[in-house]
Amino acid sequence: MQFKTEDAGDDIAIVRGDGRLNMVSAPELRETVKRSIDSGRSRIVVDMSRVQFMDSSGLGALIACLKSARQAGGDLKIVSPSAQVQMVLALSNVDQVLPPHESVAEAYGV
Repeated sequence: MQFKTEDAGDDIAIVRGDGRLNMVSAPELRETVKRSIDSGRSRIVVDMSRVQFMDSSGLGALIACLKSARQAGGDLKIVSPSAQVQMVLALSNVDQVLPPHESVAEAYGV
């Protein structure tokens, strides 16, 4: 899985994933978000529009990234999850903590 990061304002980073968010790619997501937070961008948007599949490892990575962002005084929001990702979020009730947004603009008003 590939992750690309772009800056959107002084403290916002958009992380775009493409592929499968699973035990192989979850550590890379955590590292990508950590780099953004370390560079001063603690408000994170994870664009999941191109993530076709997510398992429990991917879910754990999202929660870990949310915790890291909040500890740094920011937050993490997800946008455009696929039907499979939405199902995993709903079955685990994580959608109550990380409600999906329609777009990056909706998430932080960017």
